[in-house]
Amino acid sequence: MTRRRDFLKRTALGATAGAATIAAPGVVHAQPTLNWRMPSSFPKSLETLFGAAELVCKRVAEMSNGKFNIRPFAAGEIVPALQVLDAVQNGTVEIGHTAPYYYIGKDPTWAFGTIVPFGMNARQFNSWWYQGGGDAVYNEFSQGNGIVCMPAGNTGAQMGGFFRKEITSVKDLEGLKFRIAGLGGQVMARLGAVPQQIPGGDIYPALEKGTIDAAEWVGPHDDEKLGLGKVAKYYYYPGFWEGSAALHCIVNKKAWESLPKEYQAMLETASDAVNSITLARYDGLNGAAVRRLVSQGVQLRAFPRDVMEAGYKASQEMYAEFSAKSPQFKKVADNYFQYRNELIPWFRVTENTFDDFMATVKK
Repeated sequence: MTRRRDFLKRTALGATAGAATIAAPGVVHAQPTLNWRMPSSFPKSLETLFGAAELVCKRVAEMSNGKFNIRPFAAGEIVPALQVLDAVQNGTVEIGHTAPYYYIGKDPTWAFGTIVPFGMNARQFNSWWYQGGGDAVYNEFSQGNGIVCMPAGNTGAQMGGFFRKEITSVKDLEGLKFRIAGLGGQVMARLGAVPQQIPGGDIYPALEKGTIDAAEWVGPHDDEKLGLGKVAKYYYYPGFWEGSAALHCIVNKKAWESLPKEYQAMLETASDAVNSITLARYDGLNGAAVRRLVSQGVQLRAFPRDVMEAGYKASQEMYAEFSAKSPQFKKVADNYFQYRNELIPWFRVTENTFDDFMATVKK
């Protein structure tokens, strides 16, 4: 099933939802009252990430006049942070809110739902998903695994993380125990690091105790919340493995197919709204947070060029290997990277030139 995404069809769906909630409330009243549970991969302390799940649930309840109720649960309340996909697949819960790249151990193709090293920024990802066929090709994969996916949040470009020691060359990564998620961990392993996938709530004690030497999470706002700058002072950028990071509402396929069409439209509409709102929140919060971190002694560092180039080379080798082993990975990767390559020249002409000017002009 390909989810409908073009403007006219979404307008029609919006009209259906609008008629249900405004013009003809009896339509909603005729629908069943449903109560779903939505575990999140994120703790309540990270209010922007967990807040995305809360907002989806709030919007759906409002649109359905309280007939379609989804209750969000923070990581660990009913499902461990990194087992949300399992719970949705096996029907323990109907829906979850997570980052699909947490599940690359099952299949590396999951990573494209969040981000891959040297992938797309947030606007490019949204363009791929809504305009470039990403929705169709990715959901073909996910539905083959019993899951319907819809973006419901994005962090934007992420930082490279907090390090206990300076990174001056690729050699400094050798043996480095690094908390990092997704395929970025496999790229760093090829550069000599030892990747660790640790839930957000467990990162600070691991870094404090020296169980790990470095950790990336999201960006200044969330990293400050986790207190990472208190135990490691070098803050590197960019997170070249996360030019953006999309979160998703993941729905059990059978549960999705059992939903009335009006409820499907409401859930998609709420997810689309939260996808934009979450990115706006991060853009509004990160600038002030990075200024506070620097004022507290955190030292910003750019990754050396040789680290970036080595990472890029390693990522291309990894994609080639995965594509040779998995036709499904290759199908999604070919679609994804072709679209990314078509967008980059356009962004370079306009967005990048404008942004570079605004960053350097005297204000």
